Amino acid sequence: MDNPRPEKVAVVEEVRGRLDAVEAAVLTEYRGLTVAQMAELRRALAAAGGDYKVYKNTLVKLAVDGGRHQPLQDLLQGPTAIAFVTGEITAVAKALRDYARTNPALVVKGGMLGDGLLSAADVTALADLPSREVVLARLAGAIAAPLRQLAGLMQALPQNLAYGLKALIDQGGGVPAAEAPAAASSEETQAAEVDAQAAGAEPAGAEAAGADTAGAEPADTAGADTAGAEPADTAGADTAGADTAGADTAGADTAGAEPAGA
Repeated sequence: MDNPRPEKVAVVEEVRGRLDAVEAAVLTEYRGLTVAQMAELRRALAAAGGDYKVYKNTLVKLAVDGGRHQPLQDLLQGPTAIAFVTGEITAVAKALRDYARTNPALVVKGGMLGDGLLSAADVTALADLPSREVVLARLAGAIAAPLRQLAGLMQALPQNLAYGLKALIDQGGGVPAAEAPAAASSEETQAAEVDAQAAGAEPAGAEAAGADTAGAEPADTAGADTAGAEPADTAGADTAGADTAGADTAGADTAGAEPAGA
């Protein structure tokens, strides 16, 4: 365009700047809509996160020429209005679809999402998608369901284990013998000894002490003094036997030996 007027330059810069500022834009044909209907459509799109505005095709072509929105040039046929998407593309697509159901004069041409070109069918498909909030809620539910099942399983494991152990104990009539302690602890042993002494019985484990007190004394003192059997060196051999034997000898001398002078 040779020597464009400043107002046209301003419109071109406006379109270029607004397209660069949003993630998506939808182009529509509005021929046949009244001013009141256009105002109603603008309100519906504003509630969905879209800003609807009419531009001349020649100025829009200049705005997108050589930029990332250049694919929109193929959609610039007939009266064109652009819905700049400042919210969710699905919400704007739903608003356009719902309005077109009661106002067939509104025709969706297509648009762009990011750097990708959207056809009219693509915009309709976006309108059928759930909103971002619904998708996030479904995703959260899908993630939370296995976690709830895992939590329930982890909570049931101790209960099931307790029930299983109780069933085994009931079936066996008590705790299996193999599970009884192999030996009592030191405290239990001391308590048993105290109870045994209080009852007048010897501790069950004192085998060595029982052997000493049951009559089996050591060899050097095992009844030699107490039973009357003294050791060989002190059993009266010197005092009793020797004296008696000497008496016999003395008797023999006295009885059988006559005086030498006889």
